[in-house]
Amino acid sequence: MTAPDVAPVAPVVPVQSPAQPLAHAAAPALAPEQYGVGARFTLSVYDSDYVRIILGALADANRDGLTIETNDISTFIGGSEQRVLEFLSEVIASAASTGVHLSATILLSRGCPGELTCALPAGVSAVGAASVVLAPTGVRARAHWSLYPLLDGDSTGDHMTPIYAAIEAAKHAGVYSGSDHFATRLDGDLADVLATAANGWIGVGAVVQHVTTHLTVSLNSPTAIAD
Repeated sequence: MTAPDVAPVAPVVPVQSPAQPLAHAAAPALAPEQYGVGARFTLSVYDSDYVRIILGALADANRDGLTIETNDISTFIGGSEQRVLEFLSEVIASAASTGVHLSATILLSRGCPGELTCALPAGVSAVGAASVVLAPTGVRARAHWSLYPLLDGDSTGDHMTPIYAAIEAAKHAGVYSGSDHFATRLDGDLADVLATAANGWIGVGAVVQHVTTHLTVSLNSPTAIAD
């Protein structure tokens, strides 16, 4: 199972400076599917029994309130931010519980224009959402994380301030592990890593209408980790 075919976007420069807390826009009455909230991810298992592990993890996770479509390349998950991240956490933690080395490539997207076009009320430039809260998994995860505000045309929206704030939030959450080329490194419980990335994505989405974030998550790696 290969990584999803995602068009490249400009990388986020590693952040060095602090930021002010994010101010979330009042959310108009738009359902997640109307605002294009969802994820596409690929689970790669480095073991000869990978088919059973991947399909079993997908089948066992709670699908309530979600639209899920799996093909030979990746899996799409549509629904609220909270439910999408709960599903991802369940699937990845279940596969990781086997002890085999695996990785997950995750693309989160919210807002429009994207796959769809939606009309926002006058004076509303973006739709905020509640922060994601995930139950601990007991599984250690390391990830490379990049955050992409997608400003259209001659937009003058402020996108760097919320990116700075997202990096600061990762530091306060205790999962920030440094900056690598084109990405921020996260390390901690899988739930904390996913929630930190998701809440940065949601925070930027409160001020930029269309925003995506990308994670490459590694679990049970045979490579020695120097803490």
